[in-house]
Amino acid sequence: MKTVGLLGGMSWESSLFYYKAINEGVKAKLGDLHSAKIAMVSVDFDEIERLQHTQDWQKLGDILAKEASNIEKAGADCLLICTNTMHKVAPQVQSAINIPLIHIADATAKALIKDGIKKVGLLGTAFTMEQDFYKSRLQAHGLEVLIPNKKDIELIHSVIYNELCLGECKAVSKEAYLKIINKLEKEGAEGVILGCTEIGMLIKQTDTGVKLYDTTYIHAQSAVDFAC
Repeated sequence: MKTVGLLGGMSWESSLFYYKAINEGVKAKLGDLHSAKIAMVSVDFDEIERLQHTQDWQKLGDILAKEASNIEKAGADCLLICTNTMHKVAPQVQSAINIPLIHIADATAKALIKDGIKKVGLLGTAFTMEQDFYKSRLQAHGLEVLIPNKKDIELIHSVIYNELCLGECKAVSKEAYLKIINKLEKEGAEGVILGCTEIGMLIKQTDTGVKLYDTTYIHAQSAVDFAC
């Protein structure tokens, strides 16, 4: 079994799911008392969030690159950045290590293509939805990406940082998210990417008839496939 490197803490709520899902996936594949070999660094999200909102991506890249190097030194055979937004600095992180970085957008694109999806809606932080670093990665796989309108982007972003990253799941926010998902479906989305690792805490497949792609789960399963 190979060792999976996890760069987490962004936020710790979703990193907890990564740890659980990867271990469950390894046990499902190998049985008995098998669990995943993991090397993990968890950062202080308060520092990361402040730098995100001042758009200091260079410093953020420096921080994550340093921690990624520490994970490699701890014996990891691959690296997962346990957040969608911080894939903004994925190239900077990859350049600091000699092990492969499993990109969350690539893993998600492969799942979409496998299901025959061509046009997909994207939910996430404002950074993920509005900037090019994530959408272009999906588009490189031949996918057409739809994002919500400006007002809906602001609502989605606010719920992520002011509720979900604090472990809060409110019914009113869930209802608002589902309305946005329905709008994307009406615009032609054949599926919707839950492109923030916390959104799966709020929205489940049983809540909607639209096919959902939870990037946290997809990313974790890609780590299981690599490790086994």
